[in-house]
Amino acid sequence: MGQGARALIDRLRMRQDNVKALGQHFLNNEEVLDETMALADISEDDHVIEIGPGPGVLTERLLETGCKLTAIEIDSGACEFLRDNFPELELIEGDALTEKWPKANKVIANIPYQISSPLIDVITRTQSIDYVVILVQEEFAERLVVEWESDRGSLGMCTMLDWDCTFEMRVGPHCFTPSPQVHSRLVTMTRIESPKNSKLAKLLIRQAFSQRRKKLRNTLSKAPKRISRVAGWHAKAYRDAIQHIECEFIDERPEDLEIEDWLELAQLLEDAREAMG
Repeated sequence: MGQGARALIDRLRMRQDNVKALGQHFLNNEEVLDETMALADISEDDHVIEIGPGPGVLTERLLETGCKLTAIEIDSGACEFLRDNFPELELIEGDALTEKWPKANKVIANIPYQISSPLIDVITRTQSIDYVVILVQEEFAERLVVEWESDRGSLGMCTMLDWDCTFEMRVGPHCFTPSPQVHSRLVTMTRIESPKNSKLAKLLIRQAFSQRRKKLRNTLSKAPKRISRVAGWHAKAYRDAIQHIECEFIDERPEDLEIEDWLELAQLLEDAREAMG
């Protein structure tokens, strides 16, 4: 039997206070940890990445499975604590957004809320990762999962092209030390095969939602940033193609479109570019 969440948190807090700049709110609830591990479904063959382990309340559980675990922690004091308490842990001290990640197949983490959005991008770009269980702020979870039309935004619509995301357990503020002012939510993400033209569709989605109250005809008239990163495309080719397509929803606003509409728009642009040579 391990030390337990509250004991680990208390021992770290005896060494140092929570670092407010890092948004540290440590999970202290064993039932939420139980649910996280049940959703994670870890075997000894898994290589798991944990982001922001802090005092190691989830780390302890993950190590007990016998999986290969790599933790990435930016707080040097927490790193020292983790090395003292979990000497077998493979620990990377640094920023998870900039450090090189090892090849792993799962991310299981109570992630720092202030890096939630860019962290999803890093996870998505790490092609070896095919399953994720994360505890995030509930408002972020709603935007990520896009349960309702009102939740549509660039984050969720782009994520939908690479992942099947599902709401899981709701977690109250009392489950953390110190208590945040928001509710949290466990979310699972299962990687799917990205559809054709998904890279182009993502650029269109991000550009359109950057001015979400405007119609697509206006927001998409200019070439998206980084268009040249999509094979076969450059700014002039985009401007020419957008002028030659006929699309029934070009006068809609971005939140009115389903994911299939974005893919159709991307395909129309591809067809126009190819037709113009």
